[in-house]
Amino acid sequence: MSHPMTYRFWSTIAALLLTAPAVLASTETETDTLIVTASRTEEAANATLAPVTVITRADIERSQARSVQDLLANQPGISVANNGGAGKFTAVYMRGTNAGHVLVLIDGVKVGSATSGTTSFQDIPLEEIERIEIVRGPRSSLYGSEAIGGVIQIFTRKGKAGQYASIGVGSRQSYQGSAGLSQRGEKGWFNISASHENTQGINTCQGSLSGGCYNIEPDFDGYRNSSASWRGGYRLHKHVEFEGNGLSTTGNTEFDGSFVNNSDFNQRVIGGKVRLFPDQISGLTLAAGQSWDQSDNFLNRELKSIFDTRRDSVSLQGDVALSAGHLLSVGADHQNDVVSSDTAYDETSRSNDGLFGQYRGQLGSRNSVQFSLRNDDNEQFGTHATGGAGWGFAFTESLRLVLNYGTGFKAPTFNDLYYPGYSNPDLTPEQSESVDLGVNGHHGWGRWSVNVFKTRIDDLINLDATYTPYNLANARIRGIETAIAAPLGKATVSGNLTLQDPENLTEGANEGNTLSRRPQAMGRLEMDYPIRSAYRVGTTLNAQGKRYNDDANIDELGGFATVDLRAEWLFSPQWRLQGRLANLLDKEYETVAFYNQTGQSVFLTLRYQN
Repeated sequence: MSHPMTYRFWSTIAALLLTAPAVLASTETETDTLIVTASRTEEAANATLAPVTVITRADIERSQARSVQDLLANQPGISVANNGGAGKFTAVYMRGTNAGHVLVLIDGVKVGSATSGTTSFQDIPLEEIERIEIVRGPRSSLYGSEAIGGVIQIFTRKGKAGQYASIGVGSRQSYQGSAGLSQRGEKGWFNISASHENTQGINTCQGSLSGGCYNIEPDFDGYRNSSASWRGGYRLHKHVEFEGNGLSTTGNTEFDGSFVNNSDFNQRVIGGKVRLFPDQISGLTLAAGQSWDQSDNFLNRELKSIFDTRRDSVSLQGDVALSAGHLLSVGADHQNDVVSSDTAYDETSRSNDGLFGQYRGQLGSRNSVQFSLRNDDNEQFGTHATGGAGWGFAFTESLRLVLNYGTGFKAPTFNDLYYPGYSNPDLTPEQSESVDLGVNGHHGWGRWSVNVFKTRIDDLINLDATYTPYNLANARIRGIETAIAAPLGKATVSGNLTLQDPENLTEGANEGNTLSRRPQAMGRLEMDYPIRSAYRVGTTLNAQGKRYNDDANIDELGGFATVDLRAEWLFSPQWRLQGRLANLLDKEYETVAFYNQTGQSVFLTLRYQN
């Protein structure tokens, strides 16, 4: 059975491929930002073969985003489904794959809940973040389970030497504050910071006994978050370096529900590594870390459930420069997931051991390649081999063609297998195969990229009408991502557009339907304009097409567009006053059926940096 949008979809892709170079011929230069997530080794963002996006601290502050999900929404290939505003459960979909197909690292430490299989993006504090690296496409051949759709790595504040602080107030009795200190010496550096935010929130759920929260509870559902982080390093010898990091965030979120309507949460990450390096390329790195995802859940202040999970990880990686432009990396990972809950799980721990190898090479002046292989031995599901291959061809110094292929897998979560009444112990791991063809340009006048991708997932874990997981035999996702950044006079203009077709290929009543909660089109357009040297104004247009809330494609959620305005006044070298008017037109929309999204709101922020 062919999908009804197939012809229109590929016709649109063909048109974009033919017109993109002309349309994107007025973009601005991207700097040689260094990244580590795409290959587990340091490389220039312009040189990596993977489709990547880097969000810096300057980008975060310029955008005046209020949350991580606000920042991630409508990045190339990314869509977000949120259950009712600030601090509420947020699912992040990358290239149309499941929310659990995005591997998330914080300072190199794998995070997320072992029970739900997702990361609490809504609780990660923006004020503690230095940068975010987003890698689109499978990376299981380097990281193992979960990296089917891609990898998001969040780095906590590192900063330049000095002090920084912010305070802000806004609509719905919202306020926030943060402060931090960075110091650097000849051999060492450290950063410590803390932040707090609070909001009255909105009425999370529209109220219905037939769906959504299955409850009618018209009230404000607040959110509170207190966080602290530290990060530091010391070079003991010219060939020996230590680094450590930690992040803790605690708080409370209220929501509407018939089983629970209030949660106390605690997310923590701690990690450390030592690196021995005889030169700037070759080296041996030993890293270890732990992450915790903990929640106590209440109904009208009566404790109903406890879910605490912990992830322990250790890795050893060696990088050897075979010759100039040729790097070989080999390594081993160990991970152990532990569940502690008042809910009876048949199993409460599971370990995974992985061995991987990677070669990155420059062949002449035009060709670059990357090959990776990995074997994971899962305590419960046995061995899984994954691989990846990438090739880049430089037509010129500023124009390049890239082709990537990769396989991936994901083991079912503890909730999938053992949650009483809503689980399936017969589930098998998901397996994927992906291909990506892209062309990108980095010129003195700007940058642009176009990527066409296709992913096939076998045994995709899905929920039936009774919320019981089962393996969906086959699903296929096809799509195209375009991104641009362009100077327009004094202004800077950037934008991206993603078109995707996440299709259920399994025989049955839903064959040919669109996978639930993924929009088929999404994009963002931004403009920033400096007024003299002390003032800056900007605007952001976010738009998403329709999506379906169910696999039968009966419950349609309409497309929407929102407009944000922002302004900034640098009234001294150290002080800035920022203001943001979000959802200017007070658009009402849903990304999950029955769950409201925040309407028009204002927020003012005073920032200090010395």
